[in-house]
Amino acid sequence: MDLRECLVVWLGRISYADALALQMQICGLKKQAFDKDVLLLLEHPPTITLGRIAKRDHLLVKEDYLNSRGIDLWNVDRGGDVTFHGPGQLVGYPILSLQFQERDVHGYMHKLEESLIRLLESYGIVGSREDKLTGVWTQTGKIAALGVHISRWITRHGFALNVNTDLSFFDLIIPCGISGRTVTSMQKILMCSFNMEEVAERYIPIFGNLWNRTMIPTDNSSLREELRQFSCGDLNEAITAKDPKVN
Repeated sequence: MDLRECLVVWLGRISYADALALQMQICGLKKQAFDKDVLLLLEHPPTITLGRIAKRDHLLVKEDYLNSRGIDLWNVDRGGDVTFHGPGQLVGYPILSLQFQERDVHGYMHKLEESLIRLLESYGIVGSREDKLTGVWTQTGKIAALGVHISRWITRHGFALNVNTDLSFFDLIIPCGISGRTVTSMQKILMCSFNMEEVAERYIPIFGNLWNRTMIPTDNSSLREELRQFSCGDLNEAITAKDPKVN
């Protein structure tokens, strides 16, 4: 069986606005027959996002306080409640066209969790699931949050894994709306820091194996050029169809 191609790009630290715009662009092109899947791996500057079911009182500080600390606040259409994104956190946005046998939302979430559990295992950290709760957990707290949006079986948003994250930011929220539970990070568990790009690189083959994708590393400029060329080609086809030349 031929494996679908999945472009994967390490974006480094990128604003939430820019990452969301890129996701939306790719999703829009995929709905116009762009046939490659994409995995975006990155970090965000300090950002709090409120998902579709988020309660405002799960944000424990005023917006003025967030502004004073340079923390962005976004209402987004992913599933889930409130969460934090920031430096030292590996964020993954898979933008996949789910094939017929993959079209199971719970199964998709289960695979995302499994991919992170396997990544943690490669570092000697035991990650697990908790009944009726999404995300990945350890004995010392929650280490990864998940929230996705799926439309016409095209995915966006994804996961956030605490690697070297400053966990004090989570004091500003009730993470994922779950009271009385702690959060943790790879750094806190193993008492050492990690190179974020190396963690991302270790994740790529795990993701490819679970989703039966051929992972094709690329860079930001190459990805955007491929998207631009597809957009131009699609536009040219539309113009030709609308106003065909007569020989």
